[in-house]
Amino acid sequence: MRESDKIAKAANEIILESISDGVFTVDHNWRIMSFNRAAEEITGTRREEAIGRYCWEVFRSNMCEGDCALKRSMKEGKSFVNSSTYIVNNRQKRISISVSTSPLKNEKGEALGGVETFRDHSLVEELRRELKGRFQIGDMVSYSKAMQKIFNILHQVAESDSSVLIEGETGTGKELMSRAIHSLSLRKEEPFIAINCGALPDTLLESELFGYKAGAFTNAEKDKPGLFSAAGMGTILLDEIGDTSSAFQVRLLRVLEEKEYQPLGSVEKIKTNVRIIAATNHDLEEMVLKGEFRRDLFYRINIIRLHLPPLRERMEDIPLLVESFIKKMNRMKGRSVSSVGREAMTVLLAHDYPGNIRELENIIEHGFVLCSEAEIRLSHLPAYLIRTEPSKLPEHHSSMGESVQVTEEMKILEALKRNHYNRTAAAKELGIHKSTLFRKLKKYHISLPEMDGRSSRF
Repeated sequence: MRESDKIAKAANEIILESISDGVFTVDHNWRIMSFNRAAEEITGTRREEAIGRYCWEVFRSNMCEGDCALKRSMKEGKSFVNSSTYIVNNRQKRISISVSTSPLKNEKGEALGGVETFRDHSLVEELRRELKGRFQIGDMVSYSKAMQKIFNILHQVAESDSSVLIEGETGTGKELMSRAIHSLSLRKEEPFIAINCGALPDTLLESELFGYKAGAFTNAEKDKPGLFSAAGMGTILLDEIGDTSSAFQVRLLRVLEEKEYQPLGSVEKIKTNVRIIAATNHDLEEMVLKGEFRRDLFYRINIIRLHLPPLRERMEDIPLLVESFIKKMNRMKGRSVSSVGREAMTVLLAHDYPGNIRELENIIEHGFVLCSEAEIRLSHLPAYLIRTEPSKLPEHHSSMGESVQVTEEMKILEALKRNHYNRTAAAKELGIHKSTLFRKLKKYHISLPEMDGRSSRF
């Protein structure tokens, strides 16, 4: 071997030993031929123990059981980049990694085997779990300041066992919030039952909730236990309670006060220890003032009140919600859609969502139906979204971080307009210090009119 070749070989070995990615090669029989220092550290297996063994004996990856990227590289003669998988190290610990593979060839282009590089993503996964704990509870995700305030107290609310009233427009996630409260409570092993009170007439609603005895009414041929009985010591969500009649409200109040109910046609009362969560898309306090909702029932269910803001007031959550829906639908439909394209995300950020989060989820599902690629594009979105005038759309953005910045800029501009460009008042509304607002004005190059509502102190 020439001296220059020896130097080149030594340099290659030094490079392989110094990089943080694991690198190994296999021959046509899948036996490991080389194994660098980083591969030793990530797998916990020494080079001497790895070389000569089958690669699946060392890595014990879920990829080994099915769609092996290295196998595809060697079979198809091409490279595959950043496939996600996991391995099990010598301490039986599962490690998340990304792998890139290529066929291994000599100078004449003859196939010798395969080469794989892999990167340890354990730290990334830990950070992801930490962020998930901060921004996700149950199936609810949010960066919104208003939602974060709710997330911060939700464990206490769940453990309190008190009645909860959840207010919010249709589609804001009131049932998801109710389920989150139940899952965090001491009743989590008991049933969670939801019923839409506004969809049923009084008699049917009572029979559904409290049950009935045989002969209580026509066609009642045998006893039927109600939802209070089925829930046991669990939780019942009374959704759209604002749509119930005054007569039903009286009967429900008696159940809440006395902790017992009476099935239709029965002369006996049954004790209950069900926790009640009520939800409505109405302003119950205003309904009480108008005499449309019983004041005594309102105070009985309004021990803890949570208000879920509409999506148009938490636009910074759109990229996070989109990511969550994509993951959910990938699981449900066995797909591998990765993201929403830049133009499509621009349109999603421009829409005002009268149907709130439910509408956004339906939009993403619509995209899934039409999308046969890895990315949901503009052409996959419902037609009514694309009718928005181009001049009203924000600029294209390539990442979730940039999309969040767009929504932050929009919220700052809206707050300034509402407060007649008084920066002190706008900063207070946004919940940030006025110096922080000043920095953001400079960051987004937001200029203020010469005649505005700023105070002389700012």
